[in-house]
Amino acid sequence: MDTETIVPSIQPRRKTRLSFSTNMSVRYGSMGSDVPDGDTSSTQISAISPRRSYIAVAVLCYINLLNYMDRYTIAGVLPSIQEYFKISDSTSGLLQTVFICSFMLLAPVFGYLGDRYNRKYVMIAGMIVWLGTTLGSSFVGKLQFWVLILTRALVGTGEASYCTIAPTIIADLFTGTKRTVMISFFYIFIPVGSGLGYILGATIANATGDWRWALRLNPILGALGMVLLVFLIPNPPRGAAEGHGDRVLESTSYLEDVKYLLKNRSFVWSSFGVTAMAFVTGALAFWTPTFLSRAQVAQGLRLPCNKEPCDPLDSYIFGAITVVTGIVGVFLGTFIAKKLRVRVPNADPLICAVGMLSSSPCFFIAVILASTSIPATYIFIAIGETLLSLNWAILADILMYVVVPTRRSTAEALQILVCHLLGDAGSPYLIGAISDALLKYYPDTPSWEFRRLEYSVLLCPFIGVLGGLFFLMTSLYIKEDRKAAEMLVSGQTTREPTVSTVS
Repeated sequence: MDTETIVPSIQPRRKTRLSFSTNMSVRYGSMGSDVPDGDTSSTQISAISPRRSYIAVAVLCYINLLNYMDRYTIAGVLPSIQEYFKISDSTSGLLQTVFICSFMLLAPVFGYLGDRYNRKYVMIAGMIVWLGTTLGSSFVGKLQFWVLILTRALVGTGEASYCTIAPTIIADLFTGTKRTVMISFFYIFIPVGSGLGYILGATIANATGDWRWALRLNPILGALGMVLLVFLIPNPPRGAAEGHGDRVLESTSYLEDVKYLLKNRSFVWSSFGVTAMAFVTGALAFWTPTFLSRAQVAQGLRLPCNKEPCDPLDSYIFGAITVVTGIVGVFLGTFIAKKLRVRVPNADPLICAVGMLSSSPCFFIAVILASTSIPATYIFIAIGETLLSLNWAILADILMYVVVPTRRSTAEALQILVCHLLGDAGSPYLIGAISDALLKYYPDTPSWEFRRLEYSVLLCPFIGVLGGLFFLMTSLYIKEDRKAAEMLVSGQTTREPTVSTVS
């Protein structure tokens, strides 16, 4: 139900457990009145008004904005950090890699907690860690680069709690078209937050003459987000928005959840597609401002940065492009999906495939043109980012409708683990490592400083093509898997279930 009040059930009912018969290789889920340990939301379903639901989405969007601002503030001031610590490209890439590694390794933990305990409390605990460590990282000295590495890892710990759980709360407040729109609003703040991270980070560093001040803005804004989270975010029952009367979806064991997800072909193939997308976006988001700065040095348009703060112009422009193309891409992708879903059941993964396959040539051309025309490079980056941004909201919606409500946090967490493990956890470091490996051929020349990074970044468009193929595979199974999830949630199964009564 999109806007209807969730009505509490006051009728006594027998405790039933609905499970698949023993001849099946995996039990997909169950329904009953059993309550997961530590979560009382299923026993007392309080009324959540449409107004409160919209306010909750607004708060979650605000925190998501801060989340991505924090991730890419470092990239916006990277030349200054490299000059401050005197570190190489590969060592610089570690700043993003350790963040993503801690983020992905703890995502399954928070996914498990999010499917079984009060999601609001889990997010609050994660935000405390996130904001505290971000503030602490802004006080490191020149000889304490290892402390910056450690704090970035801890920031990933805090953010993992939020990213795995917040989308599932939105999914439990809305259904159908409204869910798609609300998730679109939530995910539009990925590119918006990323772009503002570049812009505000570079602006603050340039104004103060110290890149560390750029890291102090998010904790201040995050304190407000914490207050809003505590007082305005509900913890709706899992599956409440689907509105199935007095039946309550029951959590199953973590092993059963994982088995179910691994047999869900749409989830598996779309996760591979998201992984390729994460590799491309992670590498380009981290290195593009630095790459464009070196391109202009190679062309003689500016001098190399030998003293911080470095020229922030590229961070400004790239950040602005990311914000605008993100907004346009997410809304365009959502609009196209709404129009095509009626006629094409597998429209969502097809749109994602088109976005990946068409953005890859744009990024390839942008990298090649950087040596001769910076304006042309920005144009193709903008086109590529718009096409890539078609996918953000659609990907989240795919996960929500092919996975049953009690396993969505676990699905989010496992997808985060896979896409970061094989995607953006290593891509910034890998690009930096390739660049450093090429340094030996023509050391200490401005033109080769640019060329070696150019050759490294060219890996990204080819990974993007691979991601498009994964989404094409998803389109083969999406209709069947969506129907299976809907039948499970509604109490139906594709095979005859066995019902046992518990006194």
